[in-house]
Amino acid sequence: MTTADPRALRGGPRPPHPPQAQGEPQDGASEARGGPLHEGRQPVLVACAHGTRNPTGRRLIGELALAARALRPGLRTTAAFVDVQPPTVVDVVAGLATTQTPAVVVPLLLSGGYHVHVDIAGAVSAHEGAVAARPLGPDPRLAAVLTARLLAAGADPHDPGTAIVLAAAGSSDARSVADVEHTAAMLQADWAGPVTTGYGSAAQPAVPDAVAAARAAGAHRVVVAAYLLAPGHFHDKLQGAGADSVTAPLLPDERIAAVLLDRYDAARS
Repeated sequence: MTTADPRALRGGPRPPHPPQAQGEPQDGASEARGGPLHEGRQPVLVACAHGTRNPTGRRLIGELALAARALRPGLRTTAAFVDVQPPTVVDVVAGLATTQTPAVVVPLLLSGGYHVHVDIAGAVSAHEGAVAARPLGPDPRLAAVLTARLLAAGADPHDPGTAIVLAAAGSSDARSVADVEHTAAMLQADWAGPVTTGYGSAAQPAVPDAVAAARAAGAHRVVVAAYLLAPGHFHDKLQGAGADSVTAPLLPDERIAAVLLDRYDAARS
């Protein structure tokens, strides 16, 4: 999910420990942003999420990696996190490096903010053979999932009086805000009513302010489209934003697993 910007690591440093990658290696590796990948070995896909204390959120993030493996038999995956829960991406990449196992870290994040450009970039830069992929968003397939969630919430794409507020967790990084705005523009193509953005923290406007602005502009119904992968703290906050309804998060959806694999493949090429 998109995330607010912590400016320091949570907790003290932990010693690296090799993660348990799942699946069997296959041939093929290349070079991408970060260190060069070892030739002849398929890199482990490190699915790096924000982290959450929500049990359902943890399960859905875990199932996303399983869905990617189902689409790509033989792919080895392991999990890492940038906040809230272990293991950290720093520890996972360092652990793989001790066995000279190449790795592609795919951010399970919906925009490129602090976690992508600092936390994950720093983790891969310290080790030859580790590279970082693009985050999942923006991507037209994510916009399509958002549209499906809005339809499930009863929003009418042909009603100009229904306003959509695309709600992201938020970041003070301008690149992250631009990514969310790009997603809103893609979503707007499917909707007669206005599509605007709101944020849980760090960026403006806040989601409640975006909802109020939509009503002030004449909307008779305001629906918050949760631009979040899974349930957790930010999705809980959306329930009090003053909208008529709030969509479910993006997961589960097989299209997101396809995006994950595309990011992995692009980082290897």
